[in-house]
Amino acid sequence: MKAVVQRVSKASVSINHAITASIDTGLCVFLGIHRHDTPDHSLWMIDKLLNLRLFSDPSGLMTDSISDKQYGILVVSQFTLYGNCQKGRRPSFTEAAPADIAEPIYNDFISHLSQTYPYSSSGNFGAMMEISLVNDGPVTLLIER
Repeated sequence: MKAVVQRVSKASVSINHAITASIDTGLCVFLGIHRHDTPDHSLWMIDKLLNLRLFSDPSGLMTDSISDKQYGILVVSQFTLYGNCQKGRRPSFTEAAPADIAEPIYNDFISHLSQTYPYSSSGNFGAMMEISLVNDGPVTLLIER
């Protein structure tokens, strides 16, 4: 499981030009599911996301987690995180989980996150989405399990 995590001042997901999910200050998480991932990977990633200290205190040090601040989390499925561009000119996605494996894991991730952290929202698995965000900092991290 791989996540690109961006600290944002706002972010939204639109499908067919209609906003379906949005947050103000918080984290925008692009989540890729590997072909060998299991629901246990989701639990690890959720714990990591909720407890990473990515938000600054008044002195500018990153001392607070999203849980401390109770900011929003917007999760977007993104199989292209497992795109391999080492050979040729077209990415290979052989490491990404196929939809029939990835979708249940993604849905389990979203379900567990929303039960654990009420300030979460998500895009729709497999949908053509437009993502709008304002990166704050900028702070962008790659987390992989």
